[in-house]
Amino acid sequence: MNKTQSRLLKIVIFLFALNSLSLCLYFSSHHHNSNSKQEENHSSLTSNHRSQTENNSNSNNNYFNLKPWPILPSYLPWTQNPNKVTFRSCEAYFGNGFSRRVDVLSGGGWFRCLYSETLRSSICEGGSVRMVPERIKMSRGGERVEDVIGRGEEEELPDFENGAFEILGSTARSKWLVDEAFLDSFVPDGDVMRHTMRGLIRSIRVVDNNSKEFHCDQWIEEPTLLVTRFEYANVFHTVTDWYSAYVASRVTDLPYRPHLIFVDGHSRTPLEGTWKALFSSVRYAKAFSGSVCLRHAVLVPLGYETALFKGLTEKIICQGASAHDLWQNPDDQKTARLSEFGEMIRAAFDFPVSRHRAEKPFSGHNVLFVRREDYLAHPRHAGKVESRLSNEQEVFDSLQTWVSNHLECKVNLINGLFAHMPMKEQVRAIQDACVIIGAHGAGLTHIVSATPKTIILEIISSYFRRPHFQLIAEWKGLEYHAINLDGSYAHPSIVIDRFSRIMKSLGC
Repeated sequence: MNKTQSRLLKIVIFLFALNSLSLCLYFSSHHHNSNSKQEENHSSLTSNHRSQTENNSNSNNNYFNLKPWPILPSYLPWTQNPNKVTFRSCEAYFGNGFSRRVDVLSGGGWFRCLYSETLRSSICEGGSVRMVPERIKMSRGGERVEDVIGRGEEEELPDFENGAFEILGSTARSKWLVDEAFLDSFVPDGDVMRHTMRGLIRSIRVVDNNSKEFHCDQWIEEPTLLVTRFEYANVFHTVTDWYSAYVASRVTDLPYRPHLIFVDGHSRTPLEGTWKALFSSVRYAKAFSGSVCLRHAVLVPLGYETALFKGLTEKIICQGASAHDLWQNPDDQKTARLSEFGEMIRAAFDFPVSRHRAEKPFSGHNVLFVRREDYLAHPRHAGKVESRLSNEQEVFDSLQTWVSNHLECKVNLINGLFAHMPMKEQVRAIQDACVIIGAHGAGLTHIVSATPKTIILEIISSYFRRPHFQLIAEWKGLEYHAINLDGSYAHPSIVIDRFSRIMKSLGC
């Protein structure tokens, strides 16, 4: 080997050694930084966990079994100071107007209620709550409707024995969590003949922290909603229950979508599909064997206590607006809450709701005609729906003829046979429609999931002249038209005239 080759070899060996040393130092430093970051994250999680425990939240911070909240374009913060929400404003009706907090119990278990002066109802929540299903008198619930035909409604509504629910605490103050004066102030009967959530709270017995009575056959560590329902097979009333459960979850600042327990004995309905989509799990109280202890229970107000229902008898002046506009220019007489809720329903079924999502290629204007069909709704139902439009088929055929002969633009007329469609397909049909037509009936409540700029045309019999869907359209900021009938017969020419004017406004 000559001198040149020897020199080159030494240079190569030197460079190799230098490179090896550099790599060693890099990976050593990277490993140290990585461990430091993991320790920092662990410290942060531990701090968050401790903070949540101190605030009487889920003490084990166990959210592995819960669904995350989706990102919603119309979402506005729910954790703003409710004391700054104006009485009878849109936010007080549809958002977080639960400004009066009443702490009932602390130490061991805990319990508090958040009261809304506007809605005259409370969202209550507690920790270390024990449910004893055998002390709740009602049918099992969750059965196929065909298997319980003829069962009375009284059998399905819960009757709470004393101690049906228990909570850990000091019994020095009282054996019962609250008295009648508390219920009258914060969970008033209102116009409800039998206030089931009031009955649930009345049944709660305080069990001493050191007592062995508080035996739990099962613990549910994650936040859990307790819901009691009345008209559970009707879409309108079920939407009020969905909304109340959603609001309760947001007002109590739950970090994930909670579990849900029906504390009633109703049979299954197709509407249960949306309950399961919205929340992390759904069970019936009587499906549990033995006592169930809840680390964090949220008691959901009745659907009758939401603005959706109260708006039928009291004036709620609210116009739908975009969350973006309200963020920049707050307005007490505008709301984006129903749009947010509609997006929540669509997102729960995995439909995209992003404001910036790419639009689908235009394949025509979808016009959805929501039909009323015969179906078995509940054990006391004959399977026949009450006619709201006596010539519904004739009206649909006339629309089909107009669409077939109108070649200026492509129009797709959708036959909305909702009673025989899965809930996901119903929501898909609503979100894809640019025009929704239907006779007054509960099926039109689905417009709560309609996208912005959807146009509503309601055909109203003189026998059912109620403002349900006009109000929902108004609160969502949707364009609304009505054809008021003399009786229940709609002249096809009048429907076609109104429909053609709507389509002309869309460029057809």
